[in-house]
This record gives sequence, C-alpha cells and structure tokens, in this order.
Amino acid sequence: MNRRRVPVLACSVVGAAVVALDGTVLTVAQPALQRDLYADVGQVQWISTGYLVAVASLLVFAGRLGDRHGHLRVFAVGALGFAAASAGIALAPGIGAVIALRVLQGVCGALLQPATLGMLRTAFPPERLAAPIAVRTAVIGLAAAAGPLVGGALVSAYGWRSVFLLSVPPTLAIGLLALTTREPRPRETGIPDRTAPSRTAPPPRTTPSLSALDPLGALLFAVTLGLLVHGLVEAARPGGAGTGAFACAGAVVAGIVLARHERRAARPLLPPELLRSGPVVAGLAVLLAASAALFGSLFVATYFLQDVQRLDPLGCALRFLPLALLMVLGAPLCPPLQRRFGPRRTATAGAALLALGVLLLSRLDTTAGALPVGVCSALLGAGFVTLMVTATSVVVHRAPEAHAGVAGGLQQTAMNVGPALGVATATLLLALVPDGGFVPARGAALPALAAVAALALPAALALPGGARRGTRPEPTSRGPGREPCVRS
Repeated sequence: MNRRRVPVLACSVVGAAVVALDGTVLTVAQPALQRDLYADVGQVQWISTGYLVAVASLLVFAGRLGDRHGHLRVFAVGALGFAAASAGIALAPGIGAVIALRVLQGVCGALLQPATLGMLRTAFPPERLAAPIAVRTAVIGLAAAAGPLVGGALVSAYGWRSVFLLSVPPTLAIGLLALTTREPRPRETGIPDRTAPSRTAPPPRTTPSLSALDPLGALLFAVTLGLLVHGLVEAARPGGAGTGAFACAGAVVAGIVLARHERRAARPLLPPELLRSGPVVAGLAVLLAASAALFGSLFVATYFLQDVQRLDPLGCALRFLPLALLMVLGAPLCPPLQRRFGPRRTATAGAALLALGVLLLSRLDTTAGALPVGVCSALLGAGFVTLMVTATSVVVHRAPEAHAGVAGGLQQTAMNVGPALGVATATLLLALVPDGGFVPARGAALPALAAVAALALPAALALPGGARRGTRPEPTSRGPGREPCVRS
C-alpha cells in the first residue's frame, strides 16, 4: 500500500470506529447518568435524540464542505471538535450542559462521518476501494460489539463520565494526524483528473464561494431530516404519536420545498448527476432497509431476552455474539465475493440472509434457548455485513470524485435514519400487543421488520450486475473541447 494512503486509512477507520463505539457505550451509561444528574427520562432521551438530529441534519452539507475544502481538513475539524465536546460532557455540571454538548458533538460527528468515506474515495483508485471499505466495516462491527462490554466495565469502575473520556484520546490523535497529512490528488490515486487545467495555461485561482455550497438547500435539508428523525423518535414514545405525526408532516412539507429549490438552484446541494445514478439510489435504498430491519429487530430481541427470559445485559450480549463475529470476519470476504459474483448477486444473497434471520427470529417463543437465538444473530450479521460493504462500495464507486463527500453524507444519512425508522416501527407495533408483544412469536413487530428486510431484495437487484461495472465511477460531464477518457 502507498505510504501516503496509510494515514488516510487510519483516520477513516479510527474515526468511524469511535463514532460506532460512542453510540453503544452510551446505552449502558444512561441509567447512571440519570441518577447522578437527577434527570428525568425525557431529558435523558434528548441526550441521544439531540445528537441524532444534529448528525442526520448536517451529514450531506458536511460532505459538500469536504468536496469543496478537502476531506482531510473537514475531518480534522470534526475529530478535534468531537474530542473537545466529549471532554466537555465528562466535566458537565448538569443535564442541560450534557444535552447542549451532545448536540455540539453531533455537529462534529456530522463533519467527521462523511469524510471517512470521502477521503477513501479520493485516496484509493476505484478498483482498490472495496478492501479499505471492508476493513472499515469490520472495525465498526468490532467497536459496536465491544461497546456494551467496555461501557459496562467503565461505568461500574469509574462512573458514567469515563465513557465520554474514552473517545477523547483517539479522536484527538486522528485529528492531529489529519492536520499533518497532505490531501491526496487525483493523479496520485490513479483516477483521471477530468477537471485539471491545461498544462499550457496557469491554474485558475478560485476560492469556493458561499453560494457554491447552497446554504439554503443545506438549511432545508437539515430541517427535513431533523423533523423526520425527531418525528420518528417522538412517535416511539408513549403518548408521543400526535407530536411525531405533526413533525413527520412538517418533514414532508419541508421536503417538497427542498425538491423545488434543488431543481432551480444553479449549484444544488444534491447534485442531479448523483441522484440520477440508479446504482447510487439503489445502494442507498439497500442501506436504509437493511439498517432499519437490523436495529429494529435488535430492539425487540433485547426486550425479549431481558424482560421475558430475564437475562442480564451481559447474557443478552453473549446471545448476539455471533452477529458481531460475522460482522468482523465477514467483511474481508465481501470484496472477493463482489469480484467473483458482482455487486447484484452478492447483495441479493445478503438481503436473503438478513430477511431469513429476521423471519426466524420472529418465530421464537418463551422457551427459545441460546442455539436458535445464536443462529438468528449469525444470519443477521452475515446478511447485514454483506449488504453494508457491497452497497457502500457501489455508492462510493459510482459517485463522481467531485461529489465523494456528498455520497458519503447520503450513505451516513441512510445509516442514521434507518435505525430510527426501524426502532420507531418496532415500538409502535409492540404497543399493539401489550400482553405478548415482547415474545416474537406472539407479536407483530418482527414479522413487519422481516418485510422491511425483504425490501432490500428489489433494491439489491437494481445494483450493477458485473464486478467491472460495480467498480467504475460514474462519468463526469466533459467540458468543451475535452476528449473523452478511454479506459483500458
């Protein structure tokens, strides 16, 4: 591997892992935080909701910033800000300060997350991109699986503040590393630079203007995603159906206004050539359906194992250890599978495994032991990692390099909105069967989530069929007088 790509890969992998670890370790710290700060349940919920709304609202705009100003630079700002916000939360005197700093942490996370994919797209040529994405996915799976165990140990020994201090050293280190790493150029990655100026003419000295970032489109997109995520979270709360429906209706209105604005904007936030790409849209649909099905199913299964079968959090985590192992071990196998069978067949197999896992999980009753739960979790892990690596590779490959940050932002948006949609769906359907809803075989939540997982199948069938097509980026428009680029 080129030595200049090593720090880029390190920043991408560690940054994505820190965000994944932060989300899972916080779950076990919330009860202790609530007791220590004398907070109510609604305030504690906003610790997660405020972060999620901030991240989902700003991901695409942050990706656009990376496309304009350099992914490493934006990544460094996000990583250093994330470290500062984490340290601030660990020292916060009250619940109000924790919520405010979590929102700030979400803003910094939004800067950080799209850049973890955008910098890979600019540093690695398309034919070598599947391997670093697989490494990134494996580390995310490992971090997410280790989160509850690490969080439980830290909270038991040092209190809830130690959970937030955990992310300070790695984010500070990768932020400083990104500042000292030179941004890769297209000629160094093997990707033709279609926008390079003529060698006979001096390069134009231009500075990206604010209008080039489409601030109004960014605001409308943030309002749309923020209202949607807030509506889904509120709808999942007891008595919050009215507020959630009102917020979702507002998201629809804001989305219509956004669509009209984007059609008229000279430089829209969401590039038309990106949204017109069938493989990109199909990849995003795969990620949305798969993440909704997985996280919704895990939500139901956690209540089943802890409230019905009376397992402690560690016993519950051990039941789902096969999911984590398949995430870690399966990710490196996905690139050769894509090269051998192509993205379409690889993703279709992953969607079938995921849907089968959710369907089998929906048939468990109160007597279910460790083996059937383990088999279901293994199917969930194998299916989800296959879909995540394959769909992410297609989205990043097919996006023009100039829009790599926006593509990364859309990928991360799907991965943030999907879980919110899945958990909200599960919560609403659990309420329909109050006496037996937590038992999968008696409830309606997991059968519905199996149908959601099945929606990934038609989206997977819309992905490129051959390995060659799956690894080629979308062509960019040629300027006047430029010859077409002929690939061997």
